[in-house]
Amino acid sequence: MSKKIQVTEPANHIAVFQETAIRRVWHAEEWWFSVIDVVGVLSETAIPKRYWSDLKRKLAQEAGSGQPYEKIVRLKLTAPDGKQRETDCANTETLFRVIQSIPSPRAEPFKRWLA
Repeated sequence: MSKKIQVTEPANHIAVFQETAIRRVWHAEEWWFSVIDVVGVLSETAIPKRYWSDLKRKLAQEAGSGQPYEKIVRLKLTAPDGKQRETDCANTETLFRVIQSIPSPRAEPFKRWLA
């Protein structure tokens, strides 16, 4: 009688940076982080979704294309209300590029934490 081996992927997880939750999900064999959560930590704005929207538009205009933001995907993460919602997510490599675009004294400590 043969045993069936079930391979499971890690579930959605919350990572914590300086007591702030950063949502992440295991996708395509790597961790993907919520860009809005990271923007919220770095920008310290009350509305990180708006900050991210403005930043995406600005960077697309400067670059003339969506790079590296074409590598950002929308994945379902658990929202604060407990529901699964699609949100912009980036892998570690792309997230480093996003971090460089945000002027913040927290950027360097965040990069070290992420690495």
